Amino acid sequence: MQKLLLTIDKISTFVGKVFSWLIVSLTLLITYEVFSRYALDAPHDWAFDGMIQMYGMLFMMSGAYTLAKNGHVRGDVLYGFFPPRLQASLDLTLYFVFFLPGVIALCWAGYIYAGDSWAILEHSGITADGPPVYQFKTIIPVAGAFLLVQGIVEIIRCIICLKEGRWPSRVEDVEEVDVEKLKEMVHVKDEDIAKLDDVLTAKKGSDK
Repeated sequence: MQKLLLTIDKISTFVGKVFSWLIVSLTLLITYEVFSRYALDAPHDWAFDGMIQMYGMLFMMSGAYTLAKNGHVRGDVLYGFFPPRLQASLDLTLYFVFFLPGVIALCWAGYIYAGDSWAILEHSGITADGPPVYQFKTIIPVAGAFLLVQGIVEIIRCIICLKEGRWPSRVEDVEEVDVEKLKEMVHVKDEDIAKLDDVLTAKKGSDK
């Protein structure tokens, strides 16, 4: 079971990282459009639609990745002090009351929304000759499906935590540097750092 959970974590992580490259594409497109508009006096009607679609895809397809990393916004003031079983109980309740109904509705409504868009080969109405948006709207149910699968994984994690009293492991990703762990890895103590500071301070004083 744990292997299956970590495999889905890896898929969500892979999808999130692939779509994260849209940040680079979006930055380049904005830079190009600003240069074209103000330096060449040649704006493009499709540029604004392209920016919206890139940001929208990035935002939607990163949902499962963020959930896999337990990175969604949470009121952590009290939650962080709760024992794991109580945390799991709260999470499990919220998943069934809010998450599952909301995400299932997103998938269903997004499927109908995208289907209608494909049926008429919908184009953007922001400009007179807007680019197609049916492929963009297809992202809605796809992102919802990824989020739903990852949500089921998190529900299973809650159940495991209720049984074992501790949270199962996740796939590790880039994290902020933990100074204390770094000290342990390189076998450095606070006293050693203080001595080094004293030596450097004395050396600076002698140089003057």
